[in-house]
Amino acid sequence: MWQAEYVRAKLSVLYPHCSIEILGMTTRGDQILDRALSKVGGKGLFVKELEVAMAEGRADLAVHSLKDVPMDLPDGFALAAVLEREDPRDAFVSNDYASLDDLPAGAVVGTSSLRRQSLIAARYPQLVIKPLRGNLDTRLGKLDRGDYAAIILAAAGLKRLGLPQRIRALLAPERSLPAPGQGAMAIEIVARRADGIDLAAILAPLNHQDTARAVAAERTVSKVFGGSCQVPLAAFATVDGATMLLRAMVATPDGSRMASAELRGPADAPELLGRRVAALLQEQDAHAILAACAASADEAGPGADA
Repeated sequence: MWQAEYVRAKLSVLYPHCSIEILGMTTRGDQILDRALSKVGGKGLFVKELEVAMAEGRADLAVHSLKDVPMDLPDGFALAAVLEREDPRDAFVSNDYASLDDLPAGAVVGTSSLRRQSLIAARYPQLVIKPLRGNLDTRLGKLDRGDYAAIILAAAGLKRLGLPQRIRALLAPERSLPAPGQGAMAIEIVARRADGIDLAAILAPLNHQDTARAVAAERTVSKVFGGSCQVPLAAFATVDGATMLLRAMVATPDGSRMASAELRGPADAPELLGRRVAALLQEQDAHAILAACAASADEAGPGADA
């Protein structure tokens, strides 16, 4: 809802004579809180109902956290704009400890992400990692009740909702490489409207070129490897003028096997850079790592959390 209000405010400045209404909706991703996303349908659970509303003409556009948007959109839909990125880093949140390094052996860390799980497990095998679902208030409430010694959240969400004081430490990308699209918002539309209105042109002023290029590279890596939250995958790009640096990683959930790569390339060819980095990961047996992930998920069973 914060994201929708933010986009409405931006559009109101651009088009002051336009009436903009928000259609509040709750998605399946918001409703299923007792199981890991990787077990109940993945990223698409956060966008399906919104796409139905657009297809039925009840909504003209949808605002998403880009990391929740599947790599392949349904036929007839398109991303019209990617807004300037907020802080892409992961945040360490705890009431009693200043950082992951300070947690004692056996301390319970909560996260909703297989990516974060694998990165923490690889560096801190003495910690216990447990699933954490729900909206931001729910997750912080579980921490405050003592269910977890610490939780890992996206810094962007905490900052957007006015809770930066809950962040005890920001995890540098070198230690906790972000998910593709983390910290970025995207606007989805129906590509061709029956009434002929060009929503893409209307929304174009909201598109932030450097962010759009960076996330295009990141999402290309994710697409090569399936683009699912069942895969512990990270990809993060930064743009410096005409040059882009892209770093990526795939791993097993327990962090025991990992492939990583980084490469610089032209900022105006993000998909090409994404494919080149994905190829570097494949040279490090990335497919074997992902096969091990799939085998682990099958052994865990449909009702278990990876």
